[in-house]
Amino acid sequence: MNSKPPVCSASTPLSLPAASNTYDYLQLSDDARASTPLAEEVALAIAYNGLNQAVMLVSPTDMEDFAVGFSVGSGIVEGTAEIYDMKFSGSGSALYADLEISSRAFWNLKNQRRQLAGTSGCGLCGVEALEQALPELDKLPGAPLPPAHWLKDLRQRIDQFQPLGQHCGAVHAALYMDSNGELLMGREDIGRHNALDKLIGALLRQQIDTRGGLAIVTSRCSLELIQKVLRAGIQTLVSLSAPTGLALQWARKHNLNLIHLPKHSAPRVFSPVAE
Repeated sequence: MNSKPPVCSASTPLSLPAASNTYDYLQLSDDARASTPLAEEVALAIAYNGLNQAVMLVSPTDMEDFAVGFSVGSGIVEGTAEIYDMKFSGSGSALYADLEISSRAFWNLKNQRRQLAGTSGCGLCGVEALEQALPELDKLPGAPLPPAHWLKDLRQRIDQFQPLGQHCGAVHAALYMDSNGELLMGREDIGRHNALDKLIGALLRQQIDTRGGLAIVTSRCSLELIQKVLRAGIQTLVSLSAPTGLALQWARKHNLNLIHLPKHSAPRVFSPVAE
């Protein structure tokens, strides 16, 4: 698999023409013409060992980070050691990612697909699909909560890690703060899951030690984000939006520190909760 040297800050140099384009619009009040940048999205088809698995709508930046983070966060592989190669192709709004993965991971993936065969078009159905939506995941060993001052003025400090969001809006961000309380990197995407996948992928590809650090998401904190963080082994998750009830239950069950940072009040520790 191709590797990159460690990169801090927001991401690899953001190509605004790729991630956004300028579009004209008319003022409703007086028909005056103006223009504004809008975030772009592309369809990325992901295949493993030649087997098509998913099509995701993503922002066209940090694609290798996304492919790795998606693979680990979705439980397709257990880590980067099971990804042998990664190739991208396509152009415009239709892109393709073909990953070569280990025989073990590929067998499990094919077995999972067989279990889902015959499900209806309304979505995932049946016991097997339910088990995949609510998988058995290992509990984290538990970690101390971060000092409160790490989160002071966090909403303002993360702006520098959201260049695309500052430029045109319409994107979510996921960031990583290291064990010294320093914001180390950020990733952005139109999809909140995608942004976290990109961050996890970047951490794994750059072999960054996440002990004592924390992930930060700017979006609603749902169960899927909890599962991705658990699989990545990150022990603290800070969300700028409130978690769902199920997300909170899973955080408590799996020893994940879950903190909500409201806009106008002090951080709220939802997990762990003292007995």
